[in-house]
Amino acid sequence: QVQLVESGGGLVQAGDSLRLSCAASGRTFSAYTMGWFRQAPGKEREFVAAIYWTSGTTYYTNFAKGRFTISRDKAKNTIDLQINSLKIEDTAVYYCAAGHSIGSPATMNYDYWGQGTQVTVSS
Repeated sequence: QVQLVESGGGLVQAGDSLRLSCAASGRTFSAYTMGWFRQAPGKEREFVAAIYWTSGTTYYTNFAKGRFTISRDKAKNTIDLQINSLKIEDTAVYYCAAGHSIGSPATMNYDYWGQGTQVTVSS
């Protein structure tokens, strides 16, 4: 059974950094796209970043470029999201996802989702 378990969220101050982690288990994720999404209160879930498990190629949405870094550790089966210079508008539940579809990592269908980890940024 595939499981994606996020961790690392919490209450932080604006300007701080945070590293989210997603532990993936239950199958081999080679050829999978691993993504991070977020959903702020009252808003739709949005794409943040993705990484191809095998090649390590990364993709970022525009707002994530420069402050967010996605990475994966094949030995540990984890996908991390480093967020620097946190802003109040980064407050959201952050989700990890895994997908095997064709298309843009931002819009493709993802097969598996984690439960999310809350990130709250205060002023």
